[in-house]
Amino acid sequence: MTKNNVIVVGAGMVGAAMAIQLAKQGNAVRIIEKKLINPAHVLSDEQVDIRVSAINRFSEKLLDELGAMVLLKQTRLAPYQQLAAFERGGDNLLFDCADIHTSHLGHLIENNLIQASLWQQFAQHNIEVIEQAAPISAIEQNTDSITLVYGEQRYSADLVVAADGGQSQLRTKANIGVTGWQYQQHCMGVLIKLDAPQQVKTWQQFTPTGPLAFLPMSAPYANLIWYDDANTLQAFKGLSAAQLKVKIIDKFPQLPGDFSVQKHAVFPLTRQHANRYSQGRLVLVGDAAHTINPLAGQGVNLGFQDVVALAETLHNADDCGCPLKLMQYERARRKANLLMMTMMDACYFGFSNQVAPLQWARSQFLKLANNSGPLKNWVLKYAISGELNAK
Repeated sequence: MTKNNVIVVGAGMVGAAMAIQLAKQGNAVRIIEKKLINPAHVLSDEQVDIRVSAINRFSEKLLDELGAMVLLKQTRLAPYQQLAAFERGGDNLLFDCADIHTSHLGHLIENNLIQASLWQQFAQHNIEVIEQAAPISAIEQNTDSITLVYGEQRYSADLVVAADGGQSQLRTKANIGVTGWQYQQHCMGVLIKLDAPQQVKTWQQFTPTGPLAFLPMSAPYANLIWYDDANTLQAFKGLSAAQLKVKIIDKFPQLPGDFSVQKHAVFPLTRQHANRYSQGRLVLVGDAAHTINPLAGQGVNLGFQDVVALAETLHNADDCGCPLKLMQYERARRKANLLMMTMMDACYFGFSNQVAPLQWARSQFLKLANNSGPLKNWVLKYAISGELNAK
């Protein structure tokens, strides 16, 4: 196999995983990142990050193969064994790892810890990290190479992977359009410190003003997710920890013990899907290709599925930037990503509607789903494995 030169732009969780996966295949990989981090410092830092991801078993397997899980197991790693969804006063849909004979459904991990654990692998794979804060000024392509231009700096490769997020500069510069919308609601994440032992159940409650969620991080911490009207949540940004605690007690179901608010942040919700995943020798992965309603925490899991699919498509390729190969990757991922986006929207809009017949239908759905036996277990296996043929 000919050794290919690859540039990955963006070294977040998905971009870092992509770089390692392609380097393991024998490619020479460089990463262009706006701001460098010290991974050893991040992994040893006692400051808890408010940004957290629900990593499913598929993503866990990938992180293990990339050498990251061994480091994450030495940090604030929180496996969860149960997942519940319910309406206030209504039926409860409960997924339990015992039903499918596994030890856990996934892990709740701080985003910066996942990123740092992947960065720690760069040296052993000879991945060069280039700090480049300037915006990209041009993308030049010919039949056998692609060049990124940042002012006076030029970087050429056989393939460029755009992993630079939902506001991807590379996607825009390549004239790849997107379809999607901004949701009317915003979302607030709240990091709390609980006076309670380690929790193993994560849950989502659907309310008329939007979903609420409890994500148990490594004790004594947890993350609360609060969907609501944008103006309502924006008004909370200036509240003190004590004032916000009063709002949480009034809004949330009873939490497992007393708690203190550590920090909180409000952000808009966007659904966005690139009209195509590649242009010439440029290919999109993760949020650069698709952003999803974070209702079930599937965003980064979809990104990691992109990583695996692209690596499988390019395995043993003489020319990893071949446009036909990149279109093959898109065919493998577009339908699956669109399916998950559609499912999340169905839940979001379906459970936000307070029309009486729909409320009754939701109640019946939760009741039937919770007692559906093999079907419920199939859905659970799909959710944690990312594979439609889960058995």
